[in-house]
Amino acid sequence: QVRLVESGGGSVQAGGSLKLSCVASGYTYRPSCMAWFRQPPGKERERVALRTADGRKSYSDSVEGRFTISQDNSQNSLYLQMSSLAPEDTGMYFCAAGRNIVGLNCAFDNWGPGTQVTVSS
Repeated sequence: QVRLVESGGGSVQAGGSLKLSCVASGYTYRPSCMAWFRQPPGKERERVALRTADGRKSYSDSVEGRFTISQDNSQNSLYLQMSSLAPEDTGMYFCAAGRNIVGLNCAFDNWGPGTQVTVSS
């Protein structure tokens, strides 16, 4: 059974940094696409960073230059290094895995339970 588990969330002051981790288990193949989403309080879930299995990456405009998505050599862990955090980065962060359809469009069918990130001013 496929399982994604996030960790690394917490509370930090504005300007600080956090690194989120997502461990994937139960896969018999490597997902062709993995991503980080977040859901701010009272708002819809949004994708913040995506990485395809061949190393292509994309970021939302709101995190470009501040967040970095990466994957370890064993390909079973996904990371999100977050720097220069601001209060508007507060939210539940989710790891997702799925398949790359075309370009940087992906369909996600597995999600983790999320890890909370709170940034205070």
